Parts: sequence; structure tokens; C-alpha cells
Amino acid sequence: MSEVETIQEIAFKLMLEQNKNDKILNGTTEKTIFVLGSKGVGKSTMINNFLDKNEPLRTTPTLAIEYSYAKRTNSNGQSNQKLIGNIWELGSLANSNQLIDVPIKSHGSLENFSAVIMLNLAEPDKISLDLEAALQGLKNSFSNNFNDSEIRQFREKIIENEAYKNHPDIQTLEIMPCQVVILGGMYDQFENLNSEIKRHVIKFLRSISHTIGSSLIFYSSKIPSLAKTVRDIMSKLAFNSPLNPIRIQRIDYNEPIMINALSDTWEKIGVMPSNSERISIHYNTQIKQNKKTNDNSLKEVVTNPTNDVNFREAIIDDLRAMKDEELLRLIKHSDVKIKFDSFNLTNSPFNYLN
Repeated sequence: MSEVETIQEIAFKLMLEQNKNDKILNGTTEKTIFVLGSKGVGKSTMINNFLDKNEPLRTTPTLAIEYSYAKRTNSNGQSNQKLIGNIWELGSLANSNQLIDVPIKSHGSLENFSAVIMLNLAEPDKISLDLEAALQGLKNSFSNNFNDSEIRQFREKIIENEAYKNHPDIQTLEIMPCQVVILGGMYDQFENLNSEIKRHVIKFLRSISHTIGSSLIFYSSKIPSLAKTVRDIMSKLAFNSPLNPIRIQRIDYNEPIMINALSDTWEKIGVMPSNSERISIHYNTQIKQNKKTNDNSLKEVVTNPTNDVNFREAIIDDLRAMKDEELLRLIKHSDVKIKFDSFNLTNSPFNYLN
């Protein structure tokens, strides 16, 4: 007996079908960017900056997963091609296995799919765990949605690029089957850390980025030049803009790091060829990772999201208010009934406790 589809599953299929029809009719090109990583690092602020949203600074974290999009029209002389950039943001890496599947399922292919992993540079004792969780989550999701042959084809298509073919380290790398960018957030705080800690963090992130074939950029919303660079990177991922956002490579640990994918080498980093697992183990021996999370504080913050201005919905709020009033009347009626029954019981001639 086949399982009955839920309303959510039916709606999801209808959305995919509608998107497919729209692309056929309008000649629309779609790309998807999945932003995930450390909690509280500024993922929403970075996305809003790209979308030109002048929203007030959020006081609560993104709860689960959020969706937004950007549109452009590319005029090529004969027709106006619509470009759509779908942007998904994952609030927390904890218990997010099913949520990570959503952006990948909605896109249906890895050819025009990219992942932006944003890490908190100000917390070196959590970077390794956050990066490992993000990469493992992506890999698991790829396996859930594509077979080994499809993943191999996506990876081979990326490696067909001349920059990859001619790279001296290509045989030692674990190239991801989609485009990946690692953003080191909170750089304005990181630059004031101890020099030795900064060296360890940078060497670790350069090594992992090189291993998986990703770009590595340090970022802060408080530094205009870095904010503009990341905005340009998001534009390139969403709309394939021709300009390269990283015009000058920077590898000095006293400056914000800027490295294009496959521009680094093991020799430049100063380490022997390795894999992501051994790189993480080595980093963890230098900077012990703090496995404690802030899940409890998150629960406290979002105990009652109906009081949060970020979740205002006029129609839903009005209905909720009506139900709250109805509930209060029921509770009041129940309290009166309990007192009345208690009074009758106390004064009853059948009360043997008197």
C-alpha cells in the first residue's frame, strides 16, 4: 500500500512544477545559493545587504530555514532573459539534516547550485566543528538526493575547468560537486586576536578551502570594502556576473584573506597534501574545540515567537488574539466552576471530612 502524501509534499511538488513551467514560458535562468554556518555570525545581515533590504538589525536568530530571492533582466539584444537568484538561509546547524535537503530538492540539480559557508572568526574554538557540520550536512544531502554516478558527473563537470585541469595538486583534492565559498565572518573582531591564533585559523581555513576547491574570503559588515566584495560574490553566484570580485589575492594573516578557488597550493600554504579529516584533527590539537552550543539560550529567546516583531502577520495575529480571548474565557469559566464545586463539596452533608 502506497503512503498518502501530506499537504506539504503535494504543495512542494506543485511549486516545482510551476517553477518548471515558468522557466519554459519565460526563458528564465535560475540559480540557487544556500547560506549556512555558525549561529549569530551575520548571515541574515549579509543577505539583506545583497538584496538591498534596509531592515532593522534582528535581535533574534533565524529559527529554521528562510527563503528569499533576487531578480534581474539580462538584455541580449533579441530578448530579455529573466535571471532569478534563489537564496536559502539555514538558521542553525544543530539537528538540521532534513532542512539541508530543502534547498537542494527545490533546485533539483547541482549545476547552478552553490553553497556559502559562513564561519565566526571571532570564535576559533568553534570554527572546526561548525565547518565540519556544514560540509558533512551538504555531503549527506547530496547523497540523499543524487546517486553516486550523478554526484561524480557534477564533480567532473567542475574539474573540466582549465584552472582545475592544470592545477599541480588536483590529484590530492576532494573537490565538492557544487561551487562553494567559505566566508570568515566577524573579521573586525578577528583582526584583534593573538597573532599565533590567527596563523592557526588561517592555515586551517586555507587548507580546507584548498582541499574542497572553494574560495575563501574574510568578511565584516562593518568594513565597507569587505561588504562590497561579498555583495559582488553573491551577485556572481546568483546571476553569473562577468566581473571577478576577487581581483587581488591576499594571504597575509595581518590582512583580510581573499583567495579564489584553486588559486592556492599546498606549497603556498606550507603544509603537506592532506584530507579534510586530518586537517581538522591537526587544528583541533592546536586550538581545542568547544563542543558546548547555545541551544538552551536559543530556546529561551524563542519561547514565545508570537511576541516577536519579526514574525508579525496581521491576519494570523488577529485570529490568534480571538482564540486567546476565547481561551481566557474558558479558563475563567473553569476556575469559577472549580470554586463552585469546591464550595458545594465543603458544605455538603455527605462530606465526611468535616
